[in-house]
Amino acid sequence: MRILIAIDKFKGSIPATVAAQAIESALKQAIPGVECDLCPIADGGEGTAEAVIAALKGEWCETATFDAQNRPVTARYGLVRDGSQFEAIMEMSAASGLAMVSDLPLNPAIASTLGTGLMLQDTIERGVSRIVIGIGGSATNDAGIGMAAALGCRFLDADGEPLTPIIQHMDKLAKIERGEQRMPEILVACDVNNSLLGPHGCTRVYGTQKGVRDFAFFESRLQRIADIVQRDLGVDHREIPGAGAAGGLGFGLMSFCGAKLTSGFDLIADLVHLRRRVAAADLVITGEGRLDAQTLHGKGPMGVADLAREVGKPVAAFAGAIEAEDQLRTRFDLLCAIKPKTMPLAEAMQRGPELLETAVLSQSRALLDLLTP
Repeated sequence: MRILIAIDKFKGSIPATVAAQAIESALKQAIPGVECDLCPIADGGEGTAEAVIAALKGEWCETATFDAQNRPVTARYGLVRDGSQFEAIMEMSAASGLAMVSDLPLNPAIASTLGTGLMLQDTIERGVSRIVIGIGGSATNDAGIGMAAALGCRFLDADGEPLTPIIQHMDKLAKIERGEQRMPEILVACDVNNSLLGPHGCTRVYGTQKGVRDFAFFESRLQRIADIVQRDLGVDHREIPGAGAAGGLGFGLMSFCGAKLTSGFDLIADLVHLRRRVAAADLVITGEGRLDAQTLHGKGPMGVADLAREVGKPVAAFAGAIEAEDQLRTRFDLLCAIKPKTMPLAEAMQRGPELLETAVLSQSRALLDLLTP
């Protein structure tokens, strides 16, 4: 009896690896002899590196860098060796994340992706053949110019003088010189389809949460960057879906590093061999902090459920809260919300692993029924 536990994080409460372990603990109490395959998943946002490194038994390393407000920090990313392939798995939020600067007044005019660029540089110096980077949770709206500067790009004014690579100075940008850094293959895990500019661009859709108040200030500077990138570097990615991810870092990675944007869930599923592991299971358990109508549109648990359906495996989902149950029940064989209705949300989030384990124990008979149709 083999159960695959392919679960995402419960944001703010349970990391994906801890959620998988809590489910495994409950299953082993309830179903003697059960074999569990723990496969934490992610969709490119925060928790991506942890999920992949846990699933592939990679190793962690650290590097000195800077947060989005230029304070020294130590960032962690993962390394995975698979035959001749040597890959780095990282998240931009480990250096340039919004949560890291939550103790400061938000100042997006000077917030920079420099720290992310230094992380990339560290992996390149280690000789990796490919970099996978998740770009959710950013504190920046700089189109990746800080990142590019860390990799050797120069941003110059009309007199040929270098500009500090922050949005505040980009009204003076007159020329971009590409760096000489050799780039490995870079895959960007990204599940948003925003363009760089306009009503659906990074500034207007996500800027407010990063402290943006004057949309025109940022839009004009981002447009100037895109125009000069097109002229000097010969590429124009501003309209590519995902260019606006992470305050335009998607645009920057494509423009300055030749990166390829791809579906976060599909990329992670491929990295952790999810299809093969689903096919080898008798039952699949998935979930995340919240299941609702949005889950049906490409979220991690929905991707897991679709894979399970393709190979005829039953799939159960656990979540902190569940909405749109009627729609979700057409895609999952079992749904269970772990938060007791009368419990305050703050308490439930603090007790997440305990509540998840209790919920799985309470549903053990229903799970057994799925295993023995």
